[in-house]
Amino acid sequence: MALPTLTPEQRQEALKKAAAARTARKELRDKIASGEETIPSVLGRAKTDTIIGKTKVVDLLKSLPGYGPAKVTALMEQTGIDASRRAAGLGERQRQALLDALG
Repeated sequence: MALPTLTPEQRQEALKKAAAARTARKELRDKIASGEETIPSVLGRAKTDTIIGKTKVVDLLKSLPGYGPAKVTALMEQTGIDASRRAAGLGERQRQALLDALG
């Protein structure tokens, strides 16, 4: 599928929108790292909040204090969740398995 041809104004608008989304995801990860947000509450809002929904589960978990790439990879394998899965794409069983493993 070919990408649509954008006018310079449309391209600038798309770039601004993408930058805003990246900033919002970064703020979310910072809140998880500082303890302001918890993984259960974030995953609970994943279906309704587009910023959370489009964030990879791996990135959310890596934001937790004490969780690095190795621990997160092991956790994802243990729960049977693909590493490329986004928060909104988690099924109810996957979400519950992840929360139980973290618990």
